[in-house]
Amino acid sequence: MSHSRPRIDTAGRRARLGRRHLLAPACRAARPEEVADALVALHATDAATVHLAACARLAVPDPAEVERALYDDHTLVRLLAMRRTLFAVGADLAPVASSSTGRAIAAKERAGLVGWLAKGVGWDERRLAAVEEKTLAALAARGTATAAELTEDVPALRESVVVSPGKPYEATVAVSSRLLRVLAAEGRVRRGRPRGGWTSSSFRWTPGTAFAELAAPPAAEARAALARRWLAAYGPATVEDLKWWTGWTLTDTRRAVAATDAVEVTLDDGTTGLALPDDLGPAPEPEPWAALLPALDPTAMGWKARDWYLDPDHVPHLFDRSGNIGPTVWWNGRIIGGWAQRPDGEIVWRLLSGDGGGEAAAAVTAEAERLAAWVGPVRITPRFRTPLERELSGRR
Repeated sequence: MSHSRPRIDTAGRRARLGRRHLLAPACRAARPEEVADALVALHATDAATVHLAACARLAVPDPAEVERALYDDHTLVRLLAMRRTLFAVGADLAPVASSSTGRAIAAKERAGLVGWLAKGVGWDERRLAAVEEKTLAALAARGTATAAELTEDVPALRESVVVSPGKPYEATVAVSSRLLRVLAAEGRVRRGRPRGGWTSSSFRWTPGTAFAELAAPPAAEARAALARRWLAAYGPATVEDLKWWTGWTLTDTRRAVAATDAVEVTLDDGTTGLALPDDLGPAPEPEPWAALLPALDPTAMGWKARDWYLDPDHVPHLFDRSGNIGPTVWWNGRIIGGWAQRPDGEIVWRLLSGDGGGEAAAAVTAEAERLAAWVGPVRITPRFRTPLERELSGRR
C-alpha cells in the first residue's frame, strides 16, 4: 500500500517562522541567549546586526543584555563558521559549529594567510609562527588590546600588503588584520568589547580558548547535530537550503540530513522539502505580527529559496549586488518592505507590497516606534548598503 508524502503549505511555513523565530509578540524571549538558540546562529559580520536581531525578538529590548552575553558571561560566542561568515552562537553550540564547519574554514584561512604573506612580505611559516607567538604573548600580558596596541608591542604586525594592485579596488591591508582574523578563526584569540558603542566593529582582542581543546564531537556527528538544530528552526526546507546555509558539500549535506531521520514533505511549489518527524502536523497561527529586522538578519538569510516569503520583484530593492539583504519590514511571515534610519535618528520605512492593508501599516508603525525607543541616540548604517536603505536614509 502506498503512502502519500506529507504536505506542508506556505501558510504553515510562515506560521512556524513567526513562532520559532520569536517574531510574534507573544513569542518574544527574555534573554539574547534564547534568541541565538532559537535561530541557531546570529549573523555577526555587521556588529550592529547581532544587537538589532536579538532586540527585535526580546520582550524588553536592551543592547546591554547582548553585550553581557558576548563580553561578560561569554554565553554567546563569535566564530567564523557557516559559509565563512562570522556568527554569534550559544556557547553550547560553539563546539558543534566549530567541528562541523569552523575547523575546515580555519584551516583554509591559515593556508591562505601563509600564501598571502609569502607573496606579499616574504614571510615563511617559521617567521609567521614567531610573530604569532609574540602577538599572543603581548595579548596575554595586556589582557585586552586593540590591533593598534598590539602593533606597538609587535612591530612586525605593522607590515602591509597591497592587494589587487592597479585595480579600482586596490587596497592596502595590514598584516595585523589578516593574522588576527586567522587566530580568531582558530579560537586562539577572541573579539572582545569594541571601542565605541555596540555598532562598532573596532574590537578589542582578548585571549581565547582553541576550539580544538573543547569537547567537540567528530565532524560528521557535528554536522548531523547542526542539521537537526537547523531543521528544528528553519524546517521544512530543502537540501539545497541547508547546503547553502552551511556551505557544506552536497555529499556532506545529504549525509547529515540522513542522520537526522528527517522526513520528506511536499512544499507548495511542488519541491521536496525536509522536516523532522515531530514537525509534520499543522502549525498553529500566531497572532498577527510585524517586525523590522536588520540587514543580514538570520531569518531573512535563512533559506536559499525565498519566494515563499519574499516577492522576487522586491529583490533589487532589498539586496546589494553581492547578495546581502538590507533592513526588512515583515508582516505575518512575509517581507513587505524595507526600513532605514535617517541621520536625525528617525526610523523610516516603505511598503513594497499592500499585504495586510491598514492593519499591517499600523503594526509596522508601532514596531518602528518600538525600535526608535530602544535605539535612542545611536545611529545605524548597515555595513552592506542596499538601494532602498540608501534611498530611505538619505545617505548615499
